[in-house]
Amino acid sequence: MERRSFLLGAPLFLRAESGRPRLTQGVQTGDPAGDSVLVWTRADRPSRMWVEVALDEKFKQVIQRVRGPHLLPETDYTGRHVVSGLPAGADVHYRVWAEDLREGRALSEAVSGHTRTAPGAGRNVRFLWSGDMVGQGYGINPDLGGITIFREMMRREPDFFLHSGDTIYADGPLAGEWTTPSGVKWRNVTTEAKRKVAETLGEFRGAYQYNLMDEHVRRFNAQVAQVWQWDDHEVTNNWSPGKDLRGDGKYTEKSIDLLAARGGQAFREYAPMRVSGVESERVYRKLSYGPLVDVFLLDMRSYRAANSYNRQEKEGPETEFLGAEQRAWLKRELKASRADWKVMASDMPIGLIVGDGKDGQGRGMFEAVANGEGPALGRELEIADLLRFMKREKIRNTVWLTADVHYTAAHYYDPAKAVFTEFDGFYEFVSGPLNAGTFGPGVTDGTFGIEVLYANAPERGKFNLSPAEGKQFFGEVEVDAKTKALTVTLRDMKGASLYAKKLERARG
Repeated sequence: MERRSFLLGAPLFLRAESGRPRLTQGVQTGDPAGDSVLVWTRADRPSRMWVEVALDEKFKQVIQRVRGPHLLPETDYTGRHVVSGLPAGADVHYRVWAEDLREGRALSEAVSGHTRTAPGAGRNVRFLWSGDMVGQGYGINPDLGGITIFREMMRREPDFFLHSGDTIYADGPLAGEWTTPSGVKWRNVTTEAKRKVAETLGEFRGAYQYNLMDEHVRRFNAQVAQVWQWDDHEVTNNWSPGKDLRGDGKYTEKSIDLLAARGGQAFREYAPMRVSGVESERVYRKLSYGPLVDVFLLDMRSYRAANSYNRQEKEGPETEFLGAEQRAWLKRELKASRADWKVMASDMPIGLIVGDGKDGQGRGMFEAVANGEGPALGRELEIADLLRFMKREKIRNTVWLTADVHYTAAHYYDPAKAVFTEFDGFYEFVSGPLNAGTFGPGVTDGTFGIEVLYANAPERGKFNLSPAEGKQFFGEVEVDAKTKALTVTLRDMKGASLYAKKLERARG
């Protein structure tokens, strides 16, 4: 087929032949809106991305064929294009191909996918969330058929998937075979990039490429829109400014800022995420998914101060967590939101204590918000300020979703049981991991009155359970368009319901 006739609208009949470009990691869509969606892919050589969109699976109703960006070495041959002018609440079918930039302009075989735009009104919404992917030495195990939790999530037919962070484990090398803490042999598919901790930009990129080797992940990505956050393992465990790697023999590169820059670039290349027009590296943003749901994606990693003993009595440079600009943005957006439900997508839980060694004075340091019993101190001051604002402005119907701690749980934060009491009670739901070690349960901090309603974690004395032992989890959120009720269901890796909570929408 001649290139010109193809680009003018001829049907797509392509074969994967020698010399043609290839789309090596499949396709994804991300950050869906009512009239647009972002489409992502990666090629194996310098090429041009093309996208075709239809409202039927056989592409008899093609509504757009658009030229995307160049796929070049500078972005590891990844590229994304926002397809606009789509109908709201529609099932959209798309296919992507690459056009070689060399003389001859050979075309790749097209890769197809499906996504949904945000509804205008009158339709229920269902989405999933989880996090913590391919960690603690657990990679793609051919004996288990790969990362099968993605197959089960796809069976739920969600509108979108919220990835709550730790999208890779850049600090987690994979051995071809090793013995788990339970004494079971575990086998991994391995690659050169995953045989050591990621330090070079190529090694960070290789960690994302590794995850996309799994057939279940690629199929899921091609069918379900993604909404990504990040946390620490996109760089290294518990990273924050000033993290000292001088004593860590795994790293030859000791600059945490340089590692964070490389890890951040790879994340932005592989995340199916829209680029902010305000700050090119910004991860925090709002996803409006119709009138029922606004998702506020927080970034608890990029603007934090160095991890510390976290018990400062006043806010200052040492207590920065969300940061002043992100906090001001969040308050503005929450106040302006008219959605029935405000989903706070947090990459870390509020009331679970996560330690990070000791400082130079022998004091325990903390990785997350919580720092032990007592009044709001340190990073808790930012959360207290936010919760106080939400109460004062009567911002109702919020629910917090998170991952990070490698088990699943349901929490209620009750001001009647809290030390800091200037807030309205709210629920927080925890899920994960996705093919990583299972830990927990975490130690709670009563500053904000946390009550554990449900937890599913290893038995006492057991830790780092493998995915083969079944404790891998994802969560599901369903919002009823008629009643406005929101139901959260915590599910295991087979999709079975473990715990469910129905929340009625408060008025006023």
